[in-house]
Amino acid sequence: MQALAADTFIPVDDYLSGEQLSEVRHEYIAGEVHAMAGASLAHNDIAGSIYSALRSHLKGKRCRPFVGDVKVRLEILGDDVFYYPDVVVGCDPRDTHPLFLRFPTVVVEVLSETTERIDRREKFLSYTRIETLEEYVLVAQDRREVTVFRRANGWQAEVLRDEADALRLASLEFAQPLRDIYEGVKL
Repeated sequence: MQALAADTFIPVDDYLSGEQLSEVRHEYIAGEVHAMAGASLAHNDIAGSIYSALRSHLKGKRCRPFVGDVKVRLEILGDDVFYYPDVVVGCDPRDTHPLFLRFPTVVVEVLSETTERIDRREKFLSYTRIETLEEYVLVAQDRREVTVFRRANGWQAEVLRDEADALRLASLEFAQPLRDIYEGVKL
């Protein structure tokens, strides 16, 4: 998703109330809002597949998956930041705000040509600062490739490319074969 920047500082409360009325989603970085461009069909299929599998797996458990429209709030060097991950899982009882999570366990971003650098660098550095985050997942939409970063192994990349490989999220005791993630997606 491509971001378009605004020129004026927006207070957090104004951003949050504006997002509830807006038909366009915006990420928020230190007082600037960035409109999010629409997603491709492949992007939607991939995010939906992961969300559906997580929802089914986590049914009746304390963790909850969210897709697309739930923000993650961070504070980086004293600045407020709100991102919209493609899929996010929250397990922490401290997350009580109705519009965002502060304590996610898993974050998934589906990559596009315009966002891959941001997701691999800026968002990687930002998300991995969250005390409760256990796994950060990047899913390519133009090729079969899933990259998993885990707190447990020092955020080292684990790259999955084979159709028989499975996305494994140890923090959720979850596994989903890549063939299922990419089902129906033209690569």
